[in-house]
Amino acid sequence: MAFVYEQHEIDLLVEEFRLAIQPSEDRGLSVPAIDLLDRDKSLAYFTRTAEVFKAETLMANASLFGKRYSFLAAASCLYAMSVFDKGLDYSIENAHIESIWKEDLWLPKIRLNDWQVSRPEAGGRAEWRDRVISNLFAENLSRAWDAISRNAPVSKAVLWENTSIYVFWLYESRMLQGIGEEMQARVREDFAYLIQAPAHLFGEKKNPLARYYGPKVETVACEQPIRIRKTCCYYYQASDEPEDYCSSCPKIKHELLPVSTS
Repeated sequence: MAFVYEQHEIDLLVEEFRLAIQPSEDRGLSVPAIDLLDRDKSLAYFTRTAEVFKAETLMANASLFGKRYSFLAAASCLYAMSVFDKGLDYSIENAHIESIWKEDLWLPKIRLNDWQVSRPEAGGRAEWRDRVISNLFAENLSRAWDAISRNAPVSKAVLWENTSIYVFWLYESRMLQGIGEEMQARVREDFAYLIQAPAHLFGEKKNPLARYYGPKVETVACEQPIRIRKTCCYYYQASDEPEDYCSSCPKIKHELLPVSTS
């Protein structure tokens, strides 16, 4: 039996979760994702994306690109898995980075060659979910981060924390919007599993999401509870303002607010 996406599902993934159906007209910043594994091609690509980020160093430029790539690769894949109970092939060989501009903001999308849809068999969702997770992380993001960390170079810890922040936001906030209790329960179950899933599903020796997951804290520096990052993403190097850090940056001296006992 051939599984397909419903039109409303495709529309949502395209409009809100960075999935592309057609190639972008901007071919200058659109490349096959597998180019990220090639040293010369990736460095040439980062030279072009430097015009977008205007970061001071190649390391910062690569980290900021990693933020974009984390979201465009993970968002539509994980939303489809947890909300629609459907999967696509997100391996790096099957993916293209499509350059999309919204006014002056660069918001790339991911386009897939093979659109064969998978669904869990009766009683076999856990095994199917492992395949979807491995396909995204071990067969795409881990390989990309390995190559970028060697060639840019930027620490894999930075790249994985960039990824984890988006994964946490997706599951703790965005995915829970507009869905019923049954779907919400599945979303929460999938998130709990991702945090403690076997490391090999991520192509790593340790689960890279677990390292960055912990309770949020209230600080003087931020209006909302946050998880203080363990690594800096180097956003400040691309900012026009001096010492303009992300609100959760570890370079900020975070003064914790007292815990309410009421």
